[in-house]
Amino acid sequence: MDTSLSHQGSLSFLPSRRDSPRRITGGVCALLPWRRKVRYNSMVVVSSAGAGAGASLDAPLVPRSAQGKFLSCVLTKKRPLFHFAVADLLKQLAEDKEAALSRMFLSSGSDEASLHRRIAQLRESNCQTAIEDIMYMLILYKFSEIRVPLVPKLSSCVYNGRLEVWPSKDWELESIHTCDVLELIKEHSNAVISLRVDSTLTDDLETTEIDKHHLSRVYTASILYGYFLKSASLRHQLECSLLSEGVIITKQLRHYISGFDPKILQRCAKPRSREAKNLIEKQTLALFGSEEGKDGESVIVASFSSLKRLLLEAVAFGTFLWDTEEYVDGAFKLKENENAEENSSV
Repeated sequence: MDTSLSHQGSLSFLPSRRDSPRRITGGVCALLPWRRKVRYNSMVVVSSAGAGAGASLDAPLVPRSAQGKFLSCVLTKKRPLFHFAVADLLKQLAEDKEAALSRMFLSSGSDEASLHRRIAQLRESNCQTAIEDIMYMLILYKFSEIRVPLVPKLSSCVYNGRLEVWPSKDWELESIHTCDVLELIKEHSNAVISLRVDSTLTDDLETTEIDKHHLSRVYTASILYGYFLKSASLRHQLECSLLSEGVIITKQLRHYISGFDPKILQRCAKPRSREAKNLIEKQTLALFGSEEGKDGESVIVASFSSLKRLLLEAVAFGTFLWDTEEYVDGAFKLKENENAEENSSV
């Protein structure tokens, strides 16, 4: 997996709940649970901070949990500490969840059994929200590494019924893929928006009418396609590395994928965790909005350049989601996506 998402050493800068707060000015503020305060050099996080801490990244999906808002502040104000903060928060969430479950099992049969069962259920729900926010912030970090901001809510990019996403960032979004993967991505873009692989700048600036609801489904499908290509390409690399020495591999990725049986194809194409599945749905909903409303109002005019930008972002999102899911699952056991068969692409 990507080295930038490799496991970082945990830095224990989260004080215990017994620590008494001491006011330090000039810090970064976000809301953290249990009214605890986090300090590391000049960074201060206190529970009385405003609720809008996650808005500065201008991403479609705003973190709902205290942990997500905290990481948003760290990413924008104390970037070198980002992975340390992630590692500590994951460890903290895992320990708190385990503690709540232990209390529930120990109280089984007592008068307090129902109370501890309810506490464990509430903690599990809060943990899932926090984990999804942490995963989203890790994905934003990956996008920031290639200097590509996520497209904000589409409503802010539509002027007089015309969608304009600028700058295109094509080179940056394509730079994260290998040549074999990039070839398949370009064919995917050609298939879904009818843009030639060798399109020129003039072609990119041409416009077309497209239903926003259809574009939303294409965006979701492109995230899943990016997730699939990451999984399939790593599987391809692994099998090549396990072959005996001296064997030369000439099979391209596209030929390797064409040999997948249905079971392997499904395993590579579907999110493994419920948290990853939820993130795909929430990102798409936050970007495009709900599908309620009249059909006539959903048709927009968009340049092929803008459509290509959205598709390349979606594929990159799926690629980064695979990396993030792998990393987080190593520290906090994610929930298995039991309904993976329902996540079919468009």
